[in-house]
Amino acid sequence: MIRLVLTLMLLVLSAGSALAQSQTKVTGDTFVIDEAKGAATFTGNVEIVRKGLQVWAQKVVIEYGAGGPEDVQTFVATGRVRLKTKDQDATGERAVFDPKTNMLHMTGNVVVVNATGTLAGPELTVNLTDNSTVFNSGKGGRVTGVFSTQ
Repeated sequence: MIRLVLTLMLLVLSAGSALAQSQTKVTGDTFVIDEAKGAATFTGNVEIVRKGLQVWAQKVVIEYGAGGPEDVQTFVATGRVRLKTKDQDATGERAVFDPKTNMLHMTGNVVVVNATGTLAGPELTVNLTDNSTVFNSGKGGRVTGVFSTQ
Protein backbone atom coordinates (compact mmCIF):
# COMPACT_ATOMS: atom_id res chain seq x y z
CA MET A 1 0.00 0.00 0.00
CA ILE A 2 2.64 2.48 1.05
CA ARG A 3 5.43 1.26 -1.23
CA LEU A 4 4.27 3.08 -4.39
CA VAL A 5 4.00 6.49 -2.73
CA LEU A 6 7.37 6.13 -1.10
CA THR A 7 9.14 4.77 -4.16
CA LEU A 8 7.91 7.70 -6.20
CA MET A 9 8.95 10.07 -3.43
CA LEU A 10 12.42 8.52 -3.57
CA LEU A 11 12.61 9.40 -7.25
CA VAL A 12 11.77 13.03 -6.46
CA LEU A 13 14.25 13.15 -3.61
CA SER A 14 17.18 11.72 -5.53
CA ALA A 15 20.29 13.76 -6.33
CA GLY A 16 19.86 17.16 -7.95
CA SER A 17 21.11 16.10 -11.39
CA ALA A 18 18.55 13.30 -11.50
CA LEU A 19 15.86 15.82 -10.55
CA ALA A 20 16.81 18.09 -13.40
CA GLN A 21 16.84 15.28 -15.94
CA SER A 22 13.44 13.92 -14.88
CA GLN A 23 11.44 17.13 -15.39
CA THR A 24 10.61 17.79 -11.77
CA LYS A 25 8.95 21.15 -11.12
CA VAL A 26 9.24 22.78 -7.70
CA THR A 27 7.33 25.95 -6.83
CA GLY A 28 6.89 27.99 -3.66
CA ASP A 29 6.37 31.53 -2.46
CA THR A 30 10.08 31.96 -1.73
CA PHE A 31 13.31 30.16 -2.59
CA VAL A 32 16.58 30.72 -0.73
CA ILE A 33 19.97 29.12 -1.34
CA ASP A 34 22.44 29.31 1.53
CA GLU A 35 25.72 28.12 0.03
CA ALA A 36 27.58 28.52 3.32
CA LYS A 37 25.21 26.06 5.01
CA GLY A 38 24.69 23.92 1.92
CA ALA A 39 20.93 24.28 1.94
CA ALA A 40 18.19 25.15 -0.53
CA THR A 41 14.83 26.13 1.01
CA PHE A 42 11.42 26.56 -0.57
CA THR A 43 8.74 28.08 1.68
CA GLY A 44 5.06 28.93 1.37
CA ASN A 45 2.70 26.67 -0.54
CA VAL A 46 5.50 24.44 -1.84
CA GLU A 47 4.51 22.03 -4.58
CA ILE A 48 6.73 19.43 -6.21
CA VAL A 49 5.36 17.88 -9.38
CA ARG A 50 6.89 14.96 -11.20
CA LYS A 51 5.23 12.45 -13.49
CA GLY A 52 3.07 10.27 -11.26
CA LEU A 53 3.71 12.21 -8.04
CA GLN A 54 2.77 15.46 -6.34
CA VAL A 55 4.17 16.67 -3.01
CA TRP A 56 2.82 19.62 -1.04
CA ALA A 57 4.25 21.22 2.11
CA GLN A 58 4.65 24.61 3.71
CA LYS A 59 8.43 24.27 3.74
CA VAL A 60 10.97 22.04 1.99
CA VAL A 61 14.66 22.14 2.91
CA ILE A 62 17.19 20.24 0.82
CA GLU A 63 20.60 19.98 2.48
CA TYR A 64 23.53 19.14 0.23
CA GLY A 65 27.15 18.24 0.81
CA ALA A 66 30.51 19.31 -0.59
CA GLY A 67 29.50 18.08 -4.04
CA GLY A 68 26.94 20.86 -4.32
CA PRO A 69 23.23 20.49 -5.16
CA GLU A 70 23.90 17.12 -6.82
CA ASP A 71 25.12 15.81 -3.43
CA VAL A 72 21.77 15.71 -1.57
CA GLN A 73 22.20 14.77 2.10
CA THR A 74 18.62 15.13 3.35
CA PHE A 75 15.22 16.32 2.23
CA VAL A 76 12.89 17.67 4.93
CA ALA A 77 9.29 18.68 4.22
CA THR A 78 7.26 20.26 7.03
CA GLY A 79 3.82 21.75 7.60
CA ARG A 80 0.87 19.74 6.32
CA VAL A 81 2.94 17.43 4.10
CA ARG A 82 1.03 15.54 1.43
CA LEU A 83 2.35 12.95 -1.05
CA LYS A 84 -0.09 11.93 -3.79
CA THR A 85 0.13 9.38 -6.58
CA LYS A 86 -2.56 8.03 -8.88
CA ASP A 87 -3.40 5.28 -6.38
CA GLN A 88 -2.44 6.64 -2.95
CA ASP A 89 -2.46 9.70 -0.78
CA ALA A 90 -0.23 10.10 2.31
CA THR A 91 -0.34 13.01 4.75
CA GLY A 92 1.58 14.01 7.87
CA GLU A 93 3.27 16.98 9.50
CA ARG A 94 6.88 16.16 8.60
CA ALA A 95 8.68 13.93 6.10
CA VAL A 96 12.45 13.33 6.16
CA PHE A 97 14.28 11.38 3.49
CA ASP A 98 17.93 10.32 3.78
CA PRO A 99 19.28 9.16 0.39
CA LYS A 100 22.40 7.60 1.96
CA THR A 101 20.39 5.19 4.12
CA ASN A 102 17.42 5.08 1.74
CA MET A 103 15.10 5.73 4.69
CA LEU A 104 11.95 7.83 4.77
CA HIS A 105 10.49 8.89 8.12
CA MET A 106 7.08 10.58 8.26
CA THR A 107 5.63 11.90 11.52
CA GLY A 108 2.67 13.81 12.88
CA ASN A 109 -0.70 12.14 12.41
CA VAL A 110 0.37 10.12 9.39
CA VAL A 111 -2.48 8.85 7.21
CA VAL A 112 -2.11 6.71 4.09
CA VAL A 113 -5.22 6.13 1.96
CA ASN A 114 -5.79 3.99 -1.13
CA ALA A 115 -8.68 2.12 -2.73
CA THR A 116 -8.44 -0.80 -0.29
CA GLY A 117 -8.18 1.07 2.97
CA THR A 118 -6.66 3.60 5.33
CA LEU A 119 -3.73 3.29 7.73
CA ALA A 120 -3.04 5.93 10.37
CA GLY A 121 -0.57 6.42 13.17
CA PRO A 122 1.84 8.88 14.77
CA GLU A 123 4.84 7.85 12.66
CA LEU A 124 5.83 5.85 9.64
CA THR A 125 9.30 4.60 8.70
CA VAL A 126 10.06 3.06 5.32
CA ASN A 127 13.29 1.33 4.37
CA LEU A 128 13.34 1.57 0.59
CA THR A 129 16.33 -0.79 0.37
CA ASP A 130 14.66 -3.84 1.90
CA ASN A 131 11.05 -2.76 1.20
CA SER A 132 10.05 -2.80 4.87
CA THR A 133 7.45 -0.45 6.33
CA VAL A 134 6.74 0.19 10.00
CA PHE A 135 3.84 2.23 11.36
CA ASN A 136 4.75 3.08 14.94
CA SER A 137 2.29 4.11 17.63
CA GLY A 138 4.81 6.36 19.35
CA LYS A 139 4.34 7.27 23.00
CA GLY A 140 0.71 6.71 23.90
CA GLY A 141 -0.55 6.66 20.30
CA ARG A 142 -2.21 3.88 18.34
CA VAL A 143 -1.91 2.55 14.81
CA THR A 144 -5.26 2.12 13.09
CA GLY A 145 -6.21 0.33 9.89
CA VAL A 146 -9.55 0.30 8.12
CA PHE A 147 -9.74 -2.01 5.12
CA SER A 148 -12.48 -2.69 2.59
CA THR A 149 -13.05 -5.78 0.49
CA GLN A 150 -14.11 -5.53 -3.07
